[in-house]
Amino acid sequence: MDYDTNTNLVTDTRLKRYIRDYFMQQEKDVFVSMENGRKVNPNQKLEIVVDRLLTKPELVDEYFEGKEELKEAFDAIISKKKDKDGVFKALQSKKNRTLNTFILDKIVKETFLDIRLFGSAFAVGGFTQAYTGPVQINWGYSLNEVHPIDSDSIVTIMSDDSSTFGKDYRVHYSLLAFHGVANKFSAKSTGLSDDDMKEFRDAIWNAIPSLPTRSKLNQYPKLYLEIVYNEGYHNGHFGDLRDYVECKPKNKVDEFKKVRKYSDLDVDFSQLEKLIQDNKGEVIKDVKLKTAHGLTFNA
Repeated sequence: MDYDTNTNLVTDTRLKRYIRDYFMQQEKDVFVSMENGRKVNPNQKLEIVVDRLLTKPELVDEYFEGKEELKEAFDAIISKKKDKDGVFKALQSKKNRTLNTFILDKIVKETFLDIRLFGSAFAVGGFTQAYTGPVQINWGYSLNEVHPIDSDSIVTIMSDDSSTFGKDYRVHYSLLAFHGVANKFSAKSTGLSDDDMKEFRDAIWNAIPSLPTRSKLNQYPKLYLEIVYNEGYHNGHFGDLRDYVECKPKNKVDEFKKVRKYSDLDVDFSQLEKLIQDNKGEVIKDVKLKTAHGLTFNA
């Protein structure tokens, strides 16, 4: 919360957590996650993945397609080391550094959708890598002024190994807006595909409504807008698109303190609509749009 401007702030990390949780609900492999309800570090996560690969030998041929020399080296390891731990230790040895890097890099990029989207940095044995995520999202902020509700409520958050107490902070209504970019050059390094972007669009729209909890009650998406640029123009060409949106309380509400729902706000998209309409063709190749019931946006 920015108390100087009465602006509600939400980190990009929180939004990405919602998206990752949704991917897991859809039974997709996510690197930043849990296994069987346990928090796992990167080393444990990749060991688990190696174990899965060893139980599906048919995947090995796919992984090493066009890399016969590396496949022969891997076959030699698994013929000597029958268990997961033996194979994993062998991959970490210096003499197998090239094989180690190839396999784990491929596992990470082809298995974990969240790394292909958001990137990650980690070190596992002899494998150290940092991926710059093609999808970068700024902190979200409320387009309307918000005022915390006076409350003396105390909440308890309990887990297997710790419990915490804290004050329950809430606002009556916050229209949150995020801005981000999807960089095609970074996409090549993580292996991000068009199908991955479809998964992202589905997740960012459906993540919160499909995973209702006490903290996410009455939270619903209103608008998803994505601009696809022509060659020669890059993401961020128009800057932060939130700058083209104006928000104020409707006359019947009179002031932001009385806002309780979306219909209490007058959200003006006219500048953003004009920007898109004026630049279609030369600058803008395509516009991907999704709106909630009752919201109109003319792209």
